[in-house]
Amino acid sequence: MTSPATTPPPLPAPPDPRDAPPLRWGILGAGGIAARFAREVPARSAQRVVAVGSRDALKAATFAAEHGVERAYGSYAGLLADPEVDVVYVATPHSHHHAHALLALNAGKHVLVEKAFTRNAAEAREVFATARELGLFAMEAMWTRFLPHMVALRHVVAAGMLGEVVAVHADHGQRLDLVERLHAPELAGGALLDLGVYPLSFAHSLLGAPSAVHAAGSLTALGVDAHEAVTLTYDGERARTVAVCTANMWARTATTASVVGTEARVDVASPFYGTTRFTLVPFDGPAWTWPADGEDLGGFQHQAAEVARCVAAGEQESATMPWRATVEVMETMDEVRRQLGVVYPGERAGLDPAVTAVPEPDATPR
Repeated sequence: MTSPATTPPPLPAPPDPRDAPPLRWGILGAGGIAARFAREVPARSAQRVVAVGSRDALKAATFAAEHGVERAYGSYAGLLADPEVDVVYVATPHSHHHAHALLALNAGKHVLVEKAFTRNAAEAREVFATARELGLFAMEAMWTRFLPHMVALRHVVAAGMLGEVVAVHADHGQRLDLVERLHAPELAGGALLDLGVYPLSFAHSLLGAPSAVHAAGSLTALGVDAHEAVTLTYDGERARTVAVCTANMWARTATTASVVGTEARVDVASPFYGTTRFTLVPFDGPAWTWPADGEDLGGFQHQAAEVARCVAAGEQESATMPWRATVEVMETMDEVRRQLGVVYPGERAGLDPAVTAVPEPDATPR
């Protein structure tokens, strides 16, 4: 007989995004992800989107009209020259994140850069090194890390409520065969940087960087990854832990995740990377689901509020999404691509960046 569900214990929650200091945002790029940011962030926080820049002036003007944005620029340079823009959300394809983040930083703007942060770890290190040198804030827009269920889940794991964690699984498959940029090597296409980054970042947020990466998958005729299964193993206190992360761009999968410990497991409902719930199932006792009331707890506003809090505090990186975490996930994806044989046009062979490390975060992740 199944034990009845009980009320979950009190668990930590992210700060209210409406309490974060207001910043004036500019959006670099006018595609679908930019539109979501423009819809959600002003509606659910004190942040203001005041400008948008696109290479296409008509596209920028249309975007501004649709989303109530004050100013539209037909060039990125115009956006970055706007003195009323405090921070830039970089929402262009992965292939351009590195260049566009550097443009914004060198224009004196803080940056929030869509994930995957760059094409590879070397490019990420260069962006962070530039931010450090210029005294500016930079962060990967891995919005999942700031969502309420992830704040609560990290506490569950850290508090030992699952016992010793022995397995993590996360899966992200979408039918994106008609999305042209995902087929284009020159735009850093493929499943990994667009979809696989979510399962890998989920595992990293709970387990840290792996000691070994094992990847299997297949490539399209143009040489980008169509799908992959990645097994991560760990050293030290995680020596008995294995994480399995899967992604594909041919079919919609369950998009769920699980964390299995010696005393209990957590099942994260679909989509695990978005606003959702999880159920903790003990091996001895009743299960419970969080949040119990199923309230819509929001999305993109949490990461934008984090940027605002950090900028107001004079911090250059977020303790929840620190530079080191972004680089470590990029290093894992670099290794996956190496094993699968995916190289993007314009990448230097055997990338050896001048900056080989990023500083330790100054605070404990929230």
